[in-house]
Amino acid sequence: MSTPKTGLVRAIGRWSLVALTINSVIGSGVFGLPSTVARLLGRYSVVAALIAGVAIGVIMACFAEVASHFSQAGGPYLYARTAFGRLTGIMVGWMLYLSQSTAPAANANLFVIYLAEFWPGAKDPWHRFLILTLLVGLLTLINILGVRQGTAVSNVFTVAKILPLLMVILAGAAVTIVHPAPLGSAAPISGSTWLKAMVLLAFAYGGFESAVAPMSEFKNPQRDVAFSLLATAIGCTAIYALIQWVVVGVLGPSGASDRPLAEVARATMGNRGATVVAIGALLSVYGYLGAKLLGMPRVTMALAESGDLPKIFGAVSASTRTPWFSILVYGVIVWGLAIVGSFTWNVTLSVVSRVFHYAVTCAALIALRRSQPQTARFRLPGGPVWAVLGIVICVLLLTQVDLSQSRIMVATVAAALLNWAWVRKREPAKA
Repeated sequence: MSTPKTGLVRAIGRWSLVALTINSVIGSGVFGLPSTVARLLGRYSVVAALIAGVAIGVIMACFAEVASHFSQAGGPYLYARTAFGRLTGIMVGWMLYLSQSTAPAANANLFVIYLAEFWPGAKDPWHRFLILTLLVGLLTLINILGVRQGTAVSNVFTVAKILPLLMVILAGAAVTIVHPAPLGSAAPISGSTWLKAMVLLAFAYGGFESAVAPMSEFKNPQRDVAFSLLATAIGCTAIYALIQWVVVGVLGPSGASDRPLAEVARATMGNRGATVVAIGALLSVYGYLGAKLLGMPRVTMALAESGDLPKIFGAVSASTRTPWFSILVYGVIVWGLAIVGSFTWNVTLSVVSRVFHYAVTCAALIALRRSQPQTARFRLPGGPVWAVLGIVICVLLLTQVDLSQSRIMVATVAAALLNWAWVRKREPAKA
């Protein structure tokens, strides 16, 4: 079934959407961050994983209600534009695009790092260039060829990434229950340390917003989005908390490794287990990139449909029924950021820009309840209270974010303002 306005195909069902959302969240973070969080909080890092899951769950619940007002593509850009007008929509669209371009670029950087465990030459500049080109280029091609192909890739890699995680959880739980590592005495932890850990975990739990962007290709968008977001919040919180528990239980409260899951697997299952986890990390990153290439191009397509970008970004192929130009541009941008940036550089930009559109979407819940009270298919009990709480969470996270890349943020805001000025000049009557 195709949508008359766009020509896109409604091919993504409920469980494929759940897989896409989980795939958009679980990337590289789960394989490296547990040790970093453990070094900050020790035994309390398990509690931190649960708190962060609940905190991001509040924001996801707000997204669930807001998204249920709509059936077309655009995600947070569409919500902000409808609730607060064109300028806010364009600003959110640019911030969303920045966060969801730098996050997959960071994952692509990490793919090369993991691959170097099997092939040390992967870090050679020319080899790295070729690997990143093939990595992003193949997924770009798959998504241009059709949404069904992109969805199939997302489904396969979601299963492929979860299986090794479950293997590590089960093996690590057996050791943690029977013979846990000594926890030692718990030293006092400052509030700033807790917030710093929350920022790291917010990166691990984030990314779901790109999964709601291609709503024009969901079979039943207003019903299924809320289900997929809430299922993802529960599932990812359980996975991250259990992973943190076995890392602390097997390796001790400090985490003691830059590759904690591989070390847990080695300690519980030998070198073969560590190899399986390393392969799982590669599959996880690849699936995450595939999910982003499926979701994010629909944002620029939505901007073009609303007249906020040149029409070429909304071009849909007559044969594949995909926004081929937006997919191609997004693939090139992710590839470029991966080539020129580092993992840490891309992560910082992603977190800063992500917090902004999370807060705006939470505020949109309140605005849309007033302006469109009858259009939501999912109504969050006590929604305005949760929306305010979500905004407070975003502000707290922002106080701990490293703003060393503020020049990039300023450039993004400037580009959004220029975009808005261009739109006003071109279509004064609609502005």
